[in-house]
Amino acid sequence: MPQGFNTRSIHVGQTSDPTTGAVVPPIYLSSTFQQEVPGTPLNGFEYSRCDNPTRTSLQENLASLEGGLLAYSFASGMAAEDAFFRAVLKPGDHIVLGNDAYGGSYRAIEQVYGPWGVTNSCIDFTDLTSVEEVIKSTKPRVVRIETPTNPLMTIVDIEGVSKIAHKYGALVLVDNTFATPALQRPIELGADVVLHSTTKYLGGHSDVVGGAIVLTDAELAEKVAQIQNWLGAISSPFDAYLTMRGIKTLGVRMERHSSNALALAERFENHAAVERVLYPGLTSHPGHDLAKRQMSLFGGMMSMQLVGGVKAAESLLTNTKLFTLAPSLGGVESLIEHPGLMTHHSVEGTALEVPSNLVRISVGIEDIDDLIEDLAQALDSLL
Repeated sequence: MPQGFNTRSIHVGQTSDPTTGAVVPPIYLSSTFQQEVPGTPLNGFEYSRCDNPTRTSLQENLASLEGGLLAYSFASGMAAEDAFFRAVLKPGDHIVLGNDAYGGSYRAIEQVYGPWGVTNSCIDFTDLTSVEEVIKSTKPRVVRIETPTNPLMTIVDIEGVSKIAHKYGALVLVDNTFATPALQRPIELGADVVLHSTTKYLGGHSDVVGGAIVLTDAELAEKVAQIQNWLGAISSPFDAYLTMRGIKTLGVRMERHSSNALALAERFENHAAVERVLYPGLTSHPGHDLAKRQMSLFGGMMSMQLVGGVKAAESLLTNTKLFTLAPSLGGVESLIEHPGLMTHHSVEGTALEVPSNLVRISVGIEDIDDLIEDLAQALDSLL
């Protein structure tokens, strides 16, 4: 019988140290490794840019949790995504991505790969008829999905889009950062590649930056491995250790993130200062039924649009006490930010521009009564 998610989170890639019996494997900080004879590493490791025991442990764990063949860990989520695109793209290729994709990814696609001759289309993934029309006409090399999206919390039908993309020969990459494999496993729904900013929920404590790619195809995995090795945007051993430490509690943390976010969304959906709450756990969310089918819980991310526009948003951000005004997400502490002025400022004036009255909230695992009290007083101050 296959082991459960939480069991694998704790044990895959983690074996006690054979020398000392230490339950937690050591962090292998060595940059280089002894060879038995010239050209033959003693235990398979040669140089830490090429491979490292601590990084390998993390990669084995990630592949298991996402149900992939192989995983590769990088210095950031953008480094991981860049390695994948470098491995598969050539001049003349096309990428289809969502019209509310992460701004940093769009910036790279447009401003880094664009000059190489790679084109892109930003579309509404919720209309599968339109999705097929675009994919059929553009013949993309890659279809890039986020679900839930950042920061509009749109839910994309991974299985439906994957079937269409594969019909026309495209690879499907899913950014699973918001949901994590604890709540959603895109490969089981037909995706070819899963992307993570491990900085977020996988690390889970706002103390490490990293990224990862999980792949299902051995030939493509080898290409990504070569990019990782040759260009060297690797996660350090200590960063890999911190990420692995975070993953061990991922399942239980995501349960608490999800229950707290749902409670906040339900509590403030009808607040007088709130125009709309964007959270897939609400029955009012247009993607609620789809989210129920492809996610086990609805996650810890939510957004709000405020009645008072950008001024109300800025006021709210400076009046919370437990919700810290900061970019990023997925840590145990609650964060709040203004995407238009912060994380998504780079897409202002493009098809991906976000509403100016939108605030994004990364709901932490604090006591829910304390979070409700803090957000209530901040929202009440807007009236």
